[in-house]
Amino acid sequence: MTEAPHRTDNLANPIGEGGSAIILIAASLMALGLVMVGSATSSLDQTLLTPRFWTTAFGRQACFALIGLVICVGTARLARGALSSESARRSISRLFYWVSIALLILVLVPGFSGASHGSQRWLRFHMGSVAVGLQPSEVAKLALIAFLAYRLGEGMSDPRRFWRGFLLNALAIGLCCGLVGKENFGTAALLIIVAIAMMVAGGSRIPHLILMLFVAVAGLVILVRAEPYRLQRLTAYQDIWRDSQGAGYQPLQSLTTIASGGWWGVGLGSGLQKYGYLPESHTDFIFAMLCEELGLMGAGLVLALFCAFVWLGMRISLRAATQFEQLLGFGLTFLVGLQAAVNIAVVTVVTPTTGVPLPFLSAGGSGLFVICGAVGVLSAIAVRGMATESVVQSAYEGWIPAQGVPVTAE
Repeated sequence: MTEAPHRTDNLANPIGEGGSAIILIAASLMALGLVMVGSATSSLDQTLLTPRFWTTAFGRQACFALIGLVICVGTARLARGALSSESARRSISRLFYWVSIALLILVLVPGFSGASHGSQRWLRFHMGSVAVGLQPSEVAKLALIAFLAYRLGEGMSDPRRFWRGFLLNALAIGLCCGLVGKENFGTAALLIIVAIAMMVAGGSRIPHLILMLFVAVAGLVILVRAEPYRLQRLTAYQDIWRDSQGAGYQPLQSLTTIASGGWWGVGLGSGLQKYGYLPESHTDFIFAMLCEELGLMGAGLVLALFCAFVWLGMRISLRAATQFEQLLGFGLTFLVGLQAAVNIAVVTVVTPTTGVPLPFLSAGGSGLFVICGAVGVLSAIAVRGMATESVVQSAYEGWIPAQGVPVTAE
């Protein structure tokens, strides 16, 4: 008589194979982004390692990257407990959503917000001589995804019913995206697409989704017409040569930067476009700088890493322990993949210019911290999914952990 062994190999790993892999991919992209930020912000008369290193863009980004890694690992551990409790999922998702709404309203209040490129997107907090900035639209990304995952995945709303299901979800999406779009059109459009994708995955009816799509398009048109510079970007996109020194300048310089790299690039740190020719070379247009200095091969590496991230994230979502985690993992993965695709499309002038940063690579703290938090949650979902598979497989092989009774065979 033999006794089937109890499989504990997956449970012994505190992060899990899928969880550690997705953190590794994120860390690789952050490391590459840190190198490119350092190169894009370097100058001919100043080295990166200076006595005031932590006040430079590269120094700040190095701090952000380290904090981001801590957030990844810390969230991966903390989220496991929250995901295992239905009451915790309900409380956190609701609180997170309404806190993000409050922050989005607060950024419109004079005295709290700070302008960036003509838009009031930041909350500024002064702690003595140190000023700390927070971009509420970045927080709203995770908040809306978590809220929708709870509404659709925990049976709080029947997505096939109009009044008590679809309409309430659509109103939550509209409130969040409307406040975001007031100052950040690109992020609002991104969130609407992610929200619609989650509604599809959650089982909403096609007629309801078509109605929502029409309303979303109408809302985006209103947001575009509300700000003259948005219309200018659309006009410039139709013919970027028409206003080569105005609205078309940045797209033209982006294409010039990419074309300068060729197959292998001009060499790390040897790019010329960063010296005042390409605006936002270390933030929204850092992919163009990467193409110039590392060439098509470097761009291919970045694309491969993002494809690996999306594939692994979707795999984690499919193997999640609960429907809530499936929708949450899907939404977070779709967000990262779509944001990367939109940024690269803007840089390559496939779409009009909009202020959507490249995840993990673009300089900045708020966006990086939020994306790192998403990676940590995906890692936690992976661990719980692997644990569930281990229990099911153990039961199948002859051991039922819940009862602690071995099943023996002759």
